[in-house]
Amino acid sequence: MTKRILLVEDEENFGSLLQNYLRLSNYSVDWMKDGSLGYSAFMKSHYDLCILDVMMPNMDGFSLAEKIKSKRKETPIVFLTAKSMKEDMIRGYKIGADDYLNKPFDIEVLLLKLDVIFNRTAIKESKSNSDHYVIGAYTFAVKTRVLSTKSVERRLSPKEGALFNLLCEHMNDVLPREKALIEIWGEDNYFTTRSMDVYITKLRKYLKEDSRIQIDNVHSSGYRMLVD
Repeated sequence: MTKRILLVEDEENFGSLLQNYLRLSNYSVDWMKDGSLGYSAFMKSHYDLCILDVMMPNMDGFSLAEKIKSKRKETPIVFLTAKSMKEDMIRGYKIGADDYLNKPFDIEVLLLKLDVIFNRTAIKESKSNSDHYVIGAYTFAVKTRVLSTKSVERRLSPKEGALFNLLCEHMNDVLPREKALIEIWGEDNYFTTRSMDVYITKLRKYLKEDSRIQIDNVHSSGYRMLVD
């Protein structure tokens, strides 16, 4: 089924170009030129994903995203911005952004990110009834936070469980550092970053029985749990 995307972008040339590229990639795209029009369109139709510019007239992208999430929390959101300020990125992830792209960007990068987000959404939906992940030789029960093999069973702490759950959701993809810090620790600073590094080290030790699993640092981005 063709995925429907709501694009909200006030720059005429860029919005038109992006809409055309996305349509050529077999997406159905509605393009709105400000936040208020974007919200009206969202309320009238079902969209599988929203791409929102941050700086727009009438309603900025953050305000629009908050309204969208209040109506349909599971809707994936990708922010576009001409600024690379950490504060904006943190605000976006606090609202519930799935990804963040700084202008200018390569359209192929956006297309790859959309593929990842849609695949991730499909995986989450398929697992919504079972509430567990199978990672190599391990099984992780999300609700009870139990990580187990045939011979070992370990109950993770609340933060360990939340972090491992995010890694599972982003399996073989990058889990943005800021997203994990905001969702689990509530803020992104030096101390919470160091704390998360400690938890990552613990999770690596818990997974050491299966050499096919590794958690890699992705420079300036976050972490990626690879499962061969």
